[in-house]
Amino acid sequence: MTGETGQPRSLEAEATRRHIRRNWLLSLPAILLLLVGASGPLLIVLVYSFLKPGDFSGVIWEPSFNAWFQILFSRDIFDDTVGLADAHLTIFWRSVRLSLSTTLITLVLGLPTAYFIATRSGRERMFWLFLITIPFWTNLLIRTFAILEMLRNEGIVNNSLRGLGLIEEPIQILYTDTAVLIGMAYVYLPLMVLPLYAAIERLDFRLVEAGYDLYANRLQVFRKVILPIIKPGIVAGSILVFVPSLGAYVTPRVLGGGKNMMIGNFIELQFGQGRNWPLGSSLSILLLLIVMAALLLYVRASSREEPHG
Repeated sequence: MTGETGQPRSLEAEATRRHIRRNWLLSLPAILLLLVGASGPLLIVLVYSFLKPGDFSGVIWEPSFNAWFQILFSRDIFDDTVGLADAHLTIFWRSVRLSLSTTLITLVLGLPTAYFIATRSGRERMFWLFLITIPFWTNLLIRTFAILEMLRNEGIVNNSLRGLGLIEEPIQILYTDTAVLIGMAYVYLPLMVLPLYAAIERLDFRLVEAGYDLYANRLQVFRKVILPIIKPGIVAGSILVFVPSLGAYVTPRVLGGGKNMMIGNFIELQFGQGRNWPLGSSLSILLLLIVMAALLLYVRASSREEPHG
């Protein structure tokens, strides 16, 4: 009996091993592509961040932590004293501030928009979703230049204000943080609307009616009923907006000019005119770590919501 039952079990185990090996072989091209195309460049950037910069570009293959030191600190060229890198900190603060402001603006604009779309009938809902996704059909650079044409001194905004007699001279909006904020809010608004729409669409509006039946006002119903249910959509939309906003390059470059840089522009500067590849590499790794931290916060927030679902 033992031999008879042992043989089928061994055959089954061998079949399972063959199945696992076949699956690994089938996925091997994708694994190699990920290693070479994704992990490979990241590994190169990580190694460069611990090397010395070359005289005119590139790196010198000597280990150094100076690039990581330069992120927050600088040395005086005369007496070699150490101080804070004020220019770097200003760029970091501007990047975080504009990214958080963009996330907040898109949330304020996206929540009522998503609620409006989710409460429409089926065919009308598809039409509004179609309008929301239209900007994705156009290149980001073209959309950014469209915003530039609206905000320039002779653009639609200033001409409209002068036509209404509200101003006499054009308002300088372009090449300011305000212009960058407007551009990023416009570019990333659909990324906030779509997760919010998906969350609101699953909302059981009978719960809202029950809240009103229990004499709750609109604000109480929103805070106690609607907001907890759509919180995963808010968190997902905020991450989808904050992460690309933090590393934005095109919008700050076009609308902010050379003096309103963000982290993405600062990294490009180090690999270009700055010719400090290790500093650019360390900044890139730092940005990657910030993005990973934001994604981890999203995962934790989502996992807390699962038991209630």
